[in-house]
Amino acid sequence: MNKSITTEPPLIIRNEKPSDIEDITDVTIAAFTNHPAGDELTEHFIIHALRAARALTISLVAEINDKVIGHIAISPVSIEDSTEGWYGLSPVSVLPDYQRQGFGKALIHEGLARLKAMGAGGCALVGDPEYYKRLGFRNNPGLIYEGINQDYFLVIPFTDTIPVGIVTFHEGFLAES
Repeated sequence: MNKSITTEPPLIIRNEKPSDIEDITDVTIAAFTNHPAGDELTEHFIIHALRAARALTISLVAEINDKVIGHIAISPVSIEDSTEGWYGLSPVSVLPDYQRQGFGKALIHEGLARLKAMGAGGCALVGDPEYYKRLGFRNNPGLIYEGINQDYFLVIPFTDTIPVGIVTFHEGFLAES
């Protein structure tokens, strides 16, 4: 399913293709170079590791005029209480010249819509609470991601059943090269 939002020229959001892999890497590196959230650039390695492990449940690109300008990766997470059907949203990348124009938000909305359509229970992420709370994500004291300030760990449930326990992202998030 391709989705477009009204821009000039139009933005198209679609599943990644093998021919997009190099562009996704370039977009991710550009988006996270000098990012305030960290001093090591590993996000592109994470995407490669998730892809190699066949753990990219959803991998979408945003393109304008056949140019990939953004990407979102969604992969399964494990929860201590053995709840299944929850996913982690990360990373979200948009080329610097296209940031703060709604393209990342469009990718996130499409990714979440696809998760809901496949019957997912919810989605978790580590990110800026100011931004992600505007998209419906919230802190939940029953779900913990160890090793970080919990203000930055946010979830969005798609059902009334919210799991409890420690959340673990796919081992691909340990990739450093």
